[in-house]
Amino acid sequence: METQTPPRIASTPLRIAVVGHVEFVTLGRVEATPRAGEIAHLQDPRDFPGGGGGIAFYQMVRGPTEVHLFTAFGGDEAGAWVAAEVARTGASVHAARRAGPHTRDVVMVTPEGERTIVVVGEPLQPRGDDALPWGLLASCDAAYFTAQDPGALRAARAARVLVVSARRREALVRSGVRADVVVGSAFDPREASALEDYPVPPGALVLTEGAAGGRVLTADGATRFEAPPAPGRGGGSYGAGDSFAAALTYYLAAGLGVLDACARAGPHGAAVLRGVVPLEHQRALDPVASPRG
Repeated sequence: METQTPPRIASTPLRIAVVGHVEFVTLGRVEATPRAGEIAHLQDPRDFPGGGGGIAFYQMVRGPTEVHLFTAFGGDEAGAWVAAEVARTGASVHAARRAGPHTRDVVMVTPEGERTIVVVGEPLQPRGDDALPWGLLASCDAAYFTAQDPGALRAARAARVLVVSARRREALVRSGVRADVVVGSAFDPREASALEDYPVPPGALVLTEGAAGGRVLTADGATRFEAPPAPGRGGGSYGAGDSFAAALTYYLAAGLGVLDACARAGPHGAAVLRGVVPLEHQRALDPVASPRG
């Protein structure tokens, strides 16, 4: 039997929180990923706020949602720029300030669309002991968690639906809370996992498999979902997984079951494959009629 999320009660816009890091990303094309001793020239570089939390945040604001971002900014020019950019969306931003430099990413995209990421510094994450309005999460229809602090994750559990990136398995285990859904890629060693890997198993574990679709694993077994038609060649894969995870969270918050939410989220992950900069190609989230009838 498929795991169901709790029904949504109100008819007001969905209130959804994204808890995680937003980095200063410089992305461009390379002819090939450099090997040891080689130099790669980044062609047509573009700067934008990204990272796991950043891409999910930008996907989330592209819909009928009230979005709250819980994050942290560095104390340098890069941190100020990222803060100003996310504020331009009109979403509510709740950010801790760190004295050190803001994290930067250099993303290299090959002609085949594969991406290689160099992270400069540790990602800046919100912590449960930061003076942020954590109590607000209890009023959220859903929270998507891609931070690292177990205290922040325990706060996020107050949301009606909690979706956690599989990359944050350690934080989830340490927090002791139960996620409604854990989502990740079956092809990423940092995200591939089984229900048995979680002392408190999530309601569902969603593992994507690229063009093959993916699987939903629950206590009742595994069920597959199909991938949407692939866009034409020429784009890049950076941001596809994070866009899928954000859309999945949104459709779960709207009251869809996990399999239906995966089917609806698939086109959002595929949309960013049409180009190199994901923020320019994310697909708007679709309004969903309440399943309450």
